[in-house]
Amino acid sequence: MEDIFKTVKSSKITISELMLPSHTNFSGKIHGGYILSLLDQIAFACASKYSGNYCVTASVDTVDFLNPIEVGELVTMKASVNYVGNSSMIVGIRVESENIQTGKVKHCNSSYFTMVAKDINGNNVKVPKLILSNFDEVRRFYYCIKMIAVRKDKQEHEEIFDYKSEEALLTLKNYNVKLELN
Repeated sequence: MEDIFKTVKSSKITISELMLPSHTNFSGKIHGGYILSLLDQIAFACASKYSGNYCVTASVDTVDFLNPIEVGELVTMKASVNYVGNSSMIVGIRVESENIQTGKVKHCNSSYFTMVAKDINGNNVKVPKLILSNFDEVRRFYYCIKMIAVRKDKQEHEEIFDYKSEEALLTLKNYNVKLELN
């Protein structure tokens, strides 16, 4: 079977939505949970468009809330596939808000979702390979490789780190905790 390749551009999705009072949290800003819901929707759409299959969220690797979003602002989310594995894709999403009266635009959020393509029976399916067309795409691909390596390193650390050791327990004195172990 011949390998199929697709461009990053073929995965791109942009959505915009006006932020309403019903989207606010208790401080009057747009609720982060609402933004997360929109992020998950655009990640799904982007990955499904690229792979041609139903996709599920495997992990939310990064969600950095940089600036609050106000009621009445127009939020625009731009997503693209930045990395592909066999059945997985990392979708990068940039969130900007625009004050529609002044035209001022703020970068509010950057997120990375790992999505997995599934067939109709729920089995993982192979996704097209990725064509990198410019150095921004190369940079984003390498960023994802680094994210994957950090995740693996973290998992390995969890498996081998002895948090019950005397050394580990003594190190906790450097933090804002008090040990009262039973």
